[in-house]
Amino acid sequence: DIHPEYHKDAKIICACGNTMTIGSTVKEIKVEICSACHPFYTGKEKLVDTAGRVDRFKKIKELQEKTSKTRKGKAVKKARAQKRKLEKEKEKIKEEIKVNSQPKAKKAPAKTKAKPKTKK
Repeated sequence: DIHPEYHKDAKIICACGNTMTIGSTVKEIKVEICSACHPFYTGKEKLVDTAGRVDRFKKIKELQEKTSKTRKGKAVKKARAQKRKLEKEKEKIKEEIKVNSQPKAKKAPAKTKAKPKTKK
């Protein structure tokens, strides 16, 4: 006989303590998560902490939330940038007015050579 033995009353035992009876070729199956404790089925979040990573994540998340409440948005940053740009343009125009209002030194007219006439 090449077929494995089939058990109609095989048990699945979860780490949460839940047990189920199914048909299987193995008499007893141990699992870590089942439908009674899986977050997808229960709708509850259950975090498995590995070396304090969950606590670290929660601290980072809290810090981000605190800073996001005090942080100013993009609109404020854009307005500041626009104001700086306008101030620079004002300064540039003032400089141009200063330069244009100063008396210019007169230059001597440039001497031009007379072109020789050509015959047709």
